[in-house]
Amino acid sequence: MSKKIPFSVERTYKSSPSILYSFLTTPSGLVQWFADYVDLDPNGEIFTFEWNGDEQRAIVLAYEDDEYVKLQWEDEEDEKAYFEYKIKVTDITKETILTVTDYAEKEDIPSAKELWLSQLNDLAKALGNG
Repeated sequence: MSKKIPFSVERTYKSSPSILYSFLTTPSGLVQWFADYVDLDPNGEIFTFEWNGDEQRAIVLAYEDDEYVKLQWEDEEDEKAYFEYKIKVTDITKETILTVTDYAEKEDIPSAKELWLSQLNDLAKALGNG
């Protein structure tokens, strides 16, 4: 098994950090751009995502309201691998930048980046930025 390595993609949005954060952390927000169906357990610790009938669960590892959320797929074999959304507002333009950090095997990084950028474009459309 080859080792997964981190990579990041980012995109700028015309949105407040709190609105963007809600699209990253609530089932109603995530279902608009990330998955066909999303559920969050009552404790707010495990997301269930569904794509074309296939289900995957992600554990919330850490978060800070309106700043970041860090998750790990429940079936992830590499305990260091996670995915994270970080929100930052630029000082000069006051635009909101979303940085996604994820892990993939080296040969899979180009396609993983492409998938994330496509997802982030869907997020822009959901936010009315598309």
